[in-house]
Amino acid sequence: MNTDLQTSSLEELHSLAAHGDIEAQYDLGLMYDLGISVQQDDTTAAEWFRQAAEQGHAQAQYNLGNMYFHGRGVPLDEAQGVIWLRKAAEQGHSYAQYNLGSMYHHGRHVPQNNELAAQWFTRAAQQNHAKAQNSLGMMYSKGEGVPHSSTQAATWFLKAAQQNFLSAQVHMGFLYANGQGVPKDNDQAAAWYARAAEQGDARAQNNLAVRYAKGQGVPKNDAQAVFWYHKAAEQGHPRAQTNLGLRYASGEGVQRDLATAIMWFRKAAEQGNPEAQCNLGVFYAKGQGVPKDEEEAALWYRRAANQGYAKAQYNLGGMYSKGRGVPQSDEQAVIWLRHAAEQGHGMADKVLQALLRQLHHR
Repeated sequence: MNTDLQTSSLEELHSLAAHGDIEAQYDLGLMYDLGISVQQDDTTAAEWFRQAAEQGHAQAQYNLGNMYFHGRGVPLDEAQGVIWLRKAAEQGHSYAQYNLGSMYHHGRHVPQNNELAAQWFTRAAQQNHAKAQNSLGMMYSKGEGVPHSSTQAATWFLKAAQQNFLSAQVHMGFLYANGQGVPKDNDQAAAWYARAAEQGDARAQNNLAVRYAKGQGVPKNDAQAVFWYHKAAEQGHPRAQTNLGLRYASGEGVQRDLATAIMWFRKAAEQGNPEAQCNLGVFYAKGQGVPKDEEEAALWYRRAANQGYAKAQYNLGGMYSKGRGVPQSDEQAVIWLRHAAEQGHGMADKVLQALLRQLHHR
């Protein structure tokens, strides 16, 4: 809102607006929209925004479009919302451009069209709109609406990351970690993960913990690894919960505690993490930290095995071979051992060959 508005009386503003002053019309719309110096009134706000919008005021067009999308002060009308948003976008309004791009990307209010999404994201990104820069980076990384280009993805992610956009910082960490679009650089990967981790991003916290665990880009530090695993795990990140469970099971960087290990494995397993499901199966099979229960072990192995986790497929095959926790079945044993062997599980291949020879000689 104009600073000189503070010295203008409401009557003067109404007079200016009534005589077609576009800024006065917009300012009145904003006052009624937010309830500044007047009683909040969506209908009156929309009417003043409309008068300014019809004269080409981009912010008024953007605000009026949003009012149509939400049915505030005007009837809910998505088509009208798109019309006014597009008018603002075509005048260079970066937020309108980003929102229009997002609509085309998701097929919301308009037919889905990645090419148009990328065009609008580009126009907003060139105006330094961080969310648009991040979205454009995603489009280039996936080859959606634009040719696939890791270099272009990195360029736009970096611009957003430098504006402290959290998701882009995580992407930059990933790109530097894997040498995609930028030279592989463990120090840069760790630095970007750290920036995002300190802002509370669970993915970055887990990835930073992995870096501390391996000494990649940061000095190896088991206590720091556990610290960041905890941060991510407490936010419900299943990979971090699994990693933290492994730490408590092994006693690396933390006092060994099987009950706590099992607690974290269970949290991750219930979210579908196959490694945690398999680990939980091992604890039940061996009776470590929980009462021995081979049926429960087989149940968790199966959940992981059905997701293609080779170790769980091997373990489940062994359960069927010996009839532990499941009815004995050579046929099922062969099926699961073969699944594991096909994924390169060396022991599964050896056990499978031995079982097939044994069955052949029966």
